[in-house]
Amino acid sequence: MTEQNEPLLLTDEQMRKFITEGFLLLNTDFSEEFHQRLNDHLLNVYNEEGNPGNNILPRVTELQRVFEHPVITGALTSVLGPDYMLHAHRHGHYNASETVGDWHKDSYWGYNRMRNHHPWWAMIMYFPQDTPAELGPTGILPGTQNYDTRVFEADELDQEILASGQAGTFALIHYDIWHRSTPNRLGKPRFMLKFEFMRTVAPTIPSWNNVDSSWKLPESTNRLLAQHDVMWEETWNWLSGKLGSMSETRAFDSNIIEEKLLDLEYPYEPTALNAAYDLASYGNKGVSALLSALHHDNSNVSRLAAYGLSISGSDAIPGLISALGSSRTSTVIRAIFALSENRHLAAEAVPALMQLLDHSSALIRRSVAEALGMIIIPDKEVVSGLIKCLQDSDTQVRFMAGLSLTRLGAHADAAVPHLEIALQDENRYVRAHAAEALRYIGTESANKALLNFLFNSRWCPTTTPVNTFYP
Repeated sequence: MTEQNEPLLLTDEQMRKFITEGFLLLNTDFSEEFHQRLNDHLLNVYNEEGNPGNNILPRVTELQRVFEHPVITGALTSVLGPDYMLHAHRHGHYNASETVGDWHKDSYWGYNRMRNHHPWWAMIMYFPQDTPAELGPTGILPGTQNYDTRVFEADELDQEILASGQAGTFALIHYDIWHRSTPNRLGKPRFMLKFEFMRTVAPTIPSWNNVDSSWKLPESTNRLLAQHDVMWEETWNWLSGKLGSMSETRAFDSNIIEEKLLDLEYPYEPTALNAAYDLASYGNKGVSALLSALHHDNSNVSRLAAYGLSISGSDAIPGLISALGSSRTSTVIRAIFALSENRHLAAEAVPALMQLLDHSSALIRRSVAEALGMIIIPDKEVVSGLIKCLQDSDTQVRFMAGLSLTRLGAHADAAVPHLEIALQDENRYVRAHAAEALRYIGTESANKALLNFLFNSRWCPTTTPVNTFYP
């Protein structure tokens, strides 16, 4: 393996392809002997104990070296920033079946939430053995990461890309891309090791090997279902640290705005999605149209309007704050989402969001808990609000509070005693997020609490049902 320790950052061209296609296929350079040991260990664990689930990393210790490889750390740093978090949910997929999997997006562990177009989350799918097409690699549909609906038919899938390659190949994917398992026609063991990662700090500058600051289409792409010029350029700008970059980039035209409003109702999602992003580029008039659509009776129209408002910048904030008072839960959730994506530009919304922490809807409280960590106003009231979320009766509110406190860092030191309590929560992700929050808070009291927790829950990777004590 290369002796290079520094992350091998993505190039501009690779970032352009990730933005448009939603994935990259990359390779590590571990030796054949390393992958043989890794596969032997995986087979032994799966045969003797079954799938280790979230414990796969401590149980199969060779995997830690994988996620220290400069190609993987460089890819993740480029997309999620240098302070990215390896999430507690991880899974080793074993496939020896000829069954074809269903196309799907991965869930957020039962959390009913708006999906982010901006890459706040990413996944690595790692293949520790040579994986030709016949062994059943994961199938990926390029460019579908921002489609909530399945807009493709089974007989229109010549766009599908197989994550095939030699041992050490991995797919870096946008969390929300449509994918599936393909049939293993060889009947030999095939592992795909899936790990999730989260951005903890919003981008302020490019975190990849950026040379050209301006957006342009990649030189070559796989076949895509649709073109999304405004959305792609806005994502590039967002990753470069720019908010509301597309606002007022087009001259007002009442006829065009009316046409785009009609397009929001178009049944083919790529067309409607383009309309939402286009409206965001028409300044106040476009924002007004999007705010009206946010309250539309058609749920898809309202959802798509929220994406347009999420990139509209300061012009959208007053109307979004007003929408927080809607009697329709879905409208409130979408307004919260759009405010959260506008981050510090939505600082004036924090008092109104704090009031919603007493709302009867757990869905709304969950959304607020997440938004407070994305707008990031590190004052005592916000920290107090997230402490309140840690004590909420709803599990998802509690675990989202932990992630938001992670993003607040040392400013959330007052939450440490409450995070210590959360370390004993009945839910595994509440406990995991509390531990991550303590790690990112990083103060003396946080480190002490985390160290005590880790010692008390110390994991021995060689203790198994068939090897309980010796040697």
